[in-house]
Amino acid sequence: MPGFEVLQDVFWDGSVDHGVQPPLTDQLVHQAELTLGVSLPASLVALLRLQNGGQVTDGLCAFPTSAPTSWASDHVPFEHLMGIGHRPGTLSLLDSAYLVGEWGLPAPLVLLSGSGPCWIALDYRTGPTPTVGWFDADCRSELPLAADFQEFVEGLTDPEAYA
Repeated sequence: MPGFEVLQDVFWDGSVDHGVQPPLTDQLVHQAELTLGVSLPASLVALLRLQNGGQVTDGLCAFPTSAPTSWASDHVPFEHLMGIGHRPGTLSLLDSAYLVGEWGLPAPLVLLSGSGPCWIALDYRTGPTPTVGWFDADCRSELPLAADFQEFVEGLTDPEAYA
């Protein structure tokens, strides 16, 4: 399985600009961490410096699960990653507090991907180094996915493997 450094180079689908925020700056990262009340994982910030949110390449838009979810028996989707910013009509990591409240999700979470009722999020309930989990508001269920964000990215797979 390729390491994080290799995956950074192929992570984004650059042919689609839906969900892309303006280029990430140190000031935006600082603002996000203050707003969210957390330190964002360095691996997440590294990906967002390459492209600040948007569509994930087709070959990396699924994550295998250890248990069935409302989505599928063996994986969850990860088709996009929210960036950091205020582009109108585009969800951002900065919208996490509102969305967590709207969907009745546990806190503190930083939502990475989803559109309700299902989300993939950084889970800071475990401490300052967040795990990554799947949260289904309708089913009131959650499933741990990875011990940290880098491990999550390294575990992403092609959804065709589940067809």
